Amino acid sequence: MKKATTFAAPDLTGRVALVTGASAGLGLGLATALAAAGAEVLLAVRDTGKGESALHQVRAEVPGAHVSLRTLDLASLASVTALADGLFAEGRPVNILVNNAGVMAPATRHTTADGLELQFGTNYLGHVALTARLLPLLRDGSARVTTVTSSAARQAKLNWADPQSEQRYSPVRAYGQSKLANLFFALELDRRSRAAGWGIVSNAAHPGTTLTGLYSAGPNLGRAKRAPHEAIMTRLARWGVLVHGVDKGLLPILYAATSPQATGGRLYGPDGIGQFTGAPTELAVYRSARDEAEAARLWDYSLRLAGVESLPEGTPGGPRSAG
Repeated sequence: MKKATTFAAPDLTGRVALVTGASAGLGLGLATALAAAGAEVLLAVRDTGKGESALHQVRAEVPGAHVSLRTLDLASLASVTALADGLFAEGRPVNILVNNAGVMAPATRHTTADGLELQFGTNYLGHVALTARLLPLLRDGSARVTTVTSSAARQAKLNWADPQSEQRYSPVRAYGQSKLANLFFALELDRRSRAAGWGIVSNAAHPGTTLTGLYSAGPNLGRAKRAPHEAIMTRLARWGVLVHGVDKGLLPILYAATSPQATGGRLYGPDGIGQFTGAPTELAVYRSARDEAEAARLWDYSLRLAGVESLPEGTPGGPRSAG
């Protein structure tokens, strides 16, 4: 793609877009941008109070926006199933899915409602379950699925000996693993879609270093004293060093999710030094995520954990084919 300082989504009138984690930060910014381009946007949020505030904000910024709330707690597979079943009851294809929500680096190990390490379960497995359960609606909508990863995936690896960090927990390593898993999943979904003729285009994107609530919500879990992450990032953003705001951070994700030039099986992110900040561009897929056998192994492992690998074709909320 040509280098640019910004990006505006094309006309999305008549398209249905689902954005996870849409109550604040990048998710809210993406929802607003998609609504401004004419899409009907479903804001999938865990906290309905924050979701209502987000809904009002989108409508204030985009008069006439067609937006609504959906409840989704990615740390609960039951919640994922409930959302999928609800969307099936509505019966409309989904054209854009942005797997955005996440948590970063809790100081101590936390688990989801299903007993999974929180970052792996929320950032990654919840999105796998959601995408798999929505597969028929995504197929019907010839959907673009963009899964948010992180530059932290570059140095990460999958710990098959202890995938849920039960033996040893490191906040940073667990976060990196969850984001590497997201990248693996995005690439594998695209390969399987092309092989099976699903018509789904799947790619991955990361926002660079973007100042959001991610730096306070996660790091402060399990701490008696407030973590320094947010203060440091706020200072760097004020200085204009290595950190940018939501308005810039969302652009690589928006590009990946909507641009006619963005394709499947690719990674998008900022073009600046170290991929910290910059304009949206296509990046080389990280070496850590190039092993297709590893991706297939993770796919099978994840669908088993998510409980979706054996659902028959046509099952409400289930994929027509899991593999």
